[in-house]
Amino acid sequence: MRIIVLIALLSMVTAIASHAEPAKPVAYDVKAHYDKIERMIPMRDGKKMLTAIYSPKDKSKTYPILLRRTPYSIIAYGDDFPPAYTMAPSLEFLKEGYILVMQDLRGTYKSEGDFVVMRDIRDEKTDPKAIDASTDNYDTIDWLINNVEGHNGKVGQWGVSYSGWTTVMGMVDAHLSLVASSPQASPSDMFIGDDWHHNGAFRLMYSFFWMNLTARERKELTSELSKPFEYGTPWGYEFFLNAGPTAKLNDKYFNGRIPAWNDFIDHPNYDDFWKKQRVLPHMKNINHPILNVAGWFDAEDFYGPISIYNEMEKDPDNKSTLVVGPWRHGGWVRMDGSSLGDIQFGSKTADYYNKNIVLPFFEYHLKGKGDWNPSEAIVFETGNNRWHNMSSWPPKARTVKNLYFQDGGKLSFDKPESSPEQAMDKYTNDPAKPVPFSSAITPIAGHTWMIEDQRPNSTRPDVLTYKTDILDEDITIAGPILANLFVSTTGTDADYFVKLIDVYPGDAPDNANDPKKVKMGSYQMLLGVEVMRAKYRNSMSDPEPLEPDKITPISFNIWDKFHTFKKGHRIMVQVHSSWFPAYDRNPQQFMDIYQAEGKDYKVADHEIYRSNNFPSHLQLPILESKE
Repeated sequence: MRIIVLIALLSMVTAIASHAEPAKPVAYDVKAHYDKIERMIPMRDGKKMLTAIYSPKDKSKTYPILLRRTPYSIIAYGDDFPPAYTMAPSLEFLKEGYILVMQDLRGTYKSEGDFVVMRDIRDEKTDPKAIDASTDNYDTIDWLINNVEGHNGKVGQWGVSYSGWTTVMGMVDAHLSLVASSPQASPSDMFIGDDWHHNGAFRLMYSFFWMNLTARERKELTSELSKPFEYGTPWGYEFFLNAGPTAKLNDKYFNGRIPAWNDFIDHPNYDDFWKKQRVLPHMKNINHPILNVAGWFDAEDFYGPISIYNEMEKDPDNKSTLVVGPWRHGGWVRMDGSSLGDIQFGSKTADYYNKNIVLPFFEYHLKGKGDWNPSEAIVFETGNNRWHNMSSWPPKARTVKNLYFQDGGKLSFDKPESSPEQAMDKYTNDPAKPVPFSSAITPIAGHTWMIEDQRPNSTRPDVLTYKTDILDEDITIAGPILANLFVSTTGTDADYFVKLIDVYPGDAPDNANDPKKVKMGSYQMLLGVEVMRAKYRNSMSDPEPLEPDKITPISFNIWDKFHTFKKGHRIMVQVHSSWFPAYDRNPQQFMDIYQAEGKDYKVADHEIYRSNNFPSHLQLPILESKE
């Protein structure tokens, strides 16, 4: 999808950073069915939030309130009405009848106060008068319950991405009238695995784009939408390679108008600045039903919903349901979910979700309609392309098996036998020629790159490629994947990217009616990927240098997948040390990378060991049976 700010308003990257063409929204005359009022709702500290309230014209019955709070503008101000698709999780909600509430977050557009990108979660013990996203959510609901006519006393909330995070914050110390929440693609920790960083590695391209569009200083209340940055080239790889050190980007391109950018510079490690923002310690005593939604190919926030779900599951009385489909970030909102990039999923998976999951969830809890009795997890299996209702996630009927790197670029479930102690594969990583994250010529990080064909990278000398023999039976994985590497390098720091890939047969048929005419024979479908910045291998808070030429173990999670490698396919793993400009370049020296100058970036050799004593491998959760 192109950079169209109107589309951005549903979720940050659902629409502002994607290059996939959105499904055409179904026409619906909102004005003919809904009345609108705008109010400046006061918060406990006196600041007021601009809120649009849309109520059904039919006043013969009462309706529940459905709230979404966003930093991306409520779109329509005054007498204007927004497109129907921005108002609720799906068009069916408008047809069924809800009081739909949209609010500009504190400090954004026409709401008062200061916008803090990720405001610290308050500590009532040290400051009883502190405000945060949770108190703003509470105060908003309290005002709505006491001032809006025609409601039935029940409130639900939902949101994608940043609005998913505000939904999670609304679940903390929740208002008594809040009876159902659906956080969707919510971040939980911006250093460990969401948005800005993955295991300490900085997500340069995305952060630059988001900060420029969303975090600029605001001089006055405004309804004017942010203007996209002018890159001066359609090729982001070229722009960021020529842009210079990260520390200089704010002054060079933003003229200091994005103070939050300096947070990256000032807090390079996992210190209290980042820890105070994390929501996981607060996922306790949440006693209303939760529908937690994620996408298998979400580049921004997959760690978030999975970690939030796992944390809530520690409470035996939780009422949380996990939903994961074959989607990009927020791809269930406007896409029909039948495909992503070149990969087809056999059905309109987003339509299924909208009609059979999210609508019944809110209809039951807010109106008492239907019979919502879901499984613990409703998850889509890619490869075989079908939905499953699971009694647990990850499923209990799985066995962890090690998939080992072997001589000659092979993968096998057999551990290397009596191999030389120093058996390894070597590559050279040059920061001046980093591995591109995508073959697309684009200045922003879209979303198909998380499922993109890896054939171009498999030919690079700085990318190690391993693959199994042709599979003689289906292999299904379900659950988290762990990468265990034994590495050495000539530098004192490094990034290690590990990709899990499904390789199609050479005679795989092309997709029917594909306008791009992509040849699917030997297609290398990216299934999962993660990075570890090596200096954080033992602690995110206290980085440690690598000792040059010393064999060092490094382990990290590639997170959950549910996929079947079909008979006739191969399993592939790729390893490399840059993925640019999705992630910033590592100077390959132990240092504060945010202070690195051009001269600090050094070429380094890397060795990945595959001996009996140092057996690099992936731990795969092999599913023995399916529910």
